[in-house]
Amino acid sequence: MKAIAVTNTALQDVEIAVPAATGHDLLVKIEAISVNPVDTKVRAGEAADAAPRVLGWDAAGTVTAVGPDVTLFKVGDTVYYAGSIVRPGANSEFHLVDERIVGRKPASLDFNHAAALPLTSITAWEALFDRLAIRRDGADAGKRVLVIGGAGGVGSIAIQLAKQLAGLTVIATASRPESAKWVRELGADHVIDHNGDMAAQLLALEIADVDYVLCLSDTDPHFDAIAQVVAPQGKVVSIVHNAAPLDMDKLFAKSVTWVWEMMFTRSMFGTPDMIEQHKLLNEVAALIDAGKLKTTLGEVYGKISAANLRRAHEALEGRRTIGKIVLSGF
Repeated sequence: MKAIAVTNTALQDVEIAVPAATGHDLLVKIEAISVNPVDTKVRAGEAADAAPRVLGWDAAGTVTAVGPDVTLFKVGDTVYYAGSIVRPGANSEFHLVDERIVGRKPASLDFNHAAALPLTSITAWEALFDRLAIRRDGADAGKRVLVIGGAGGVGSIAIQLAKQLAGLTVIATASRPESAKWVRELGADHVIDHNGDMAAQLLALEIADVDYVLCLSDTDPHFDAIAQVVAPQGKVVSIVHNAAPLDMDKLFAKSVTWVWEMMFTRSMFGTPDMIEQHKLLNEVAALIDAGKLKTTLGEVYGKISAANLRRAHEALEGRRTIGKIVLSGF
């Protein structure tokens, strides 16, 4: 089958064998993929002499075979998922994935629009509802959340979840007119520029502090601002590992809770609750089909090929993207 792999630190078109489904695995015919910052980071970190590695952790497709332990899906089902970072990625014609981290594709979306959703939906859902323990029943309605990096893939879905499910007041950051327009359309109540003085911008909106912070951009340059704007006994979640040790003393007096979110944790360690990703992806699909959430697809870059993946990686590394980049078909 066709695939795109990192070979000698570069993305190359390759031919590899079609894998066989065993255990809880589904063999999925890939119809569309989406590209995330994790792809660029893994590619950049591959050693020059490493064996070719297939990347890609966002996909939508059709189940063509199932392992003997599979109970959640059958051949012919259409699915979407992010996969596991410790297994080969989905930049290939066929892909193996554990059924417990797979959701049914939203019926109202084509494969392109569905492929834009899994990794960011899982990350945003877990960050808001698992790590920050925000209630989805409206019990926390009216509380304030600052989403740093609101126009990116995770921010684009987090804004919607925070508004539609939790009823929070959402302040999103965006640094360009087009990205500010995007986050407002997704439901942000206020927009501020993360390149400026965020505390001063919040005060100008008559917001003294925020109950929650989602840091979806580099942690280091925003840490001091986060420590300043988070409310006493507030909570912060970051999805980006910091380059240098953080000065947690700045959070001590406020009794701030700081947590990390990595959406691969459950699949990487095979946690007993791994099936929660199957459940939340199905809930997101239901919300999409009910018209309560919308896809965050930004642009389709054409067919799945090394050349188009290189363009997508360059766009992500330039940090000028809005929404998600999708590639479709071989």
